[in-house]
Amino acid sequence: MSAPLPLPDRPSAEHLASLRAEVMRAREARGPALAFGIAAIDDRLADHGLDGAGLHEIAAATASLNDDAAATLFAAGIAARFADRPGLTILWALSKFDLYAPGLEQVGLGPDRILYAQGTKDAQVLAMAEDGLRDGSLACVIAEVKAADMTATRRLQLAALDGRTPILLYRRHRTRERCPLGTLSAAMTRWRIGCVESARLPHAGVGRPRWSVDLVRQRAGNPFTLELEACDEQGRLALPAAAADRATARGRAVAQAA
Repeated sequence: MSAPLPLPDRPSAEHLASLRAEVMRAREARGPALAFGIAAIDDRLADHGLDGAGLHEIAAATASLNDDAAATLFAAGIAARFADRPGLTILWALSKFDLYAPGLEQVGLGPDRILYAQGTKDAQVLAMAEDGLRDGSLACVIAEVKAADMTATRRLQLAALDGRTPILLYRRHRTRERCPLGTLSAAMTRWRIGCVESARLPHAGVGRPRWSVDLVRQRAGNPFTLELEACDEQGRLALPAAAADRATARGRAVAQAA
């Protein structure tokens, strides 16, 4: 039987204070909400972005591996933008380690920015996520669970407020027929992500992946659905070229009419 690996040294109080100060500077520079940088999304969000001290839920459109990967990368891209300054890290809590590190790095979330925590059941994952939120030294927390009731999501929302840290709760599919977002939740936003056909290229090859991004519910706002190009190396989504051209044309027409 192999010997257990030694646990890493606990960070000093000075190091934690330095991390918290860096996180606070990043939050002040970003503002109260993290914008997507896409008017078609930000203008429809009540906070014009994702609240930096709130609970946001994400689920795959179906239980397929493709949609699961899309939803995972959607969460990773958001987390990468929350931790877009040197020295900032996120906590990724889960019960089954099935992440693909090179894929996360391609959307801007390198291994140096992630602290992993693994539990044996959802209750442990939720407890680790809550502790991470209240600590206040993390740029973002991601937690993967199959079940979280209203009480659990309220606790996460309160912990996010206390620690001024955002949490992305990835709701994994329990059955193929039931959407994980069908239950009650205290989340500020709830997103459902699925794959759609990518654009055809003028030559042989695969175009940039596209996702159906469905905001199922948001507090103080309306739901909407958009087709977007998948996260780039900085975790940023984009409107498909044709849609972006139409939006630019509309903007010019409005300016000319004025």
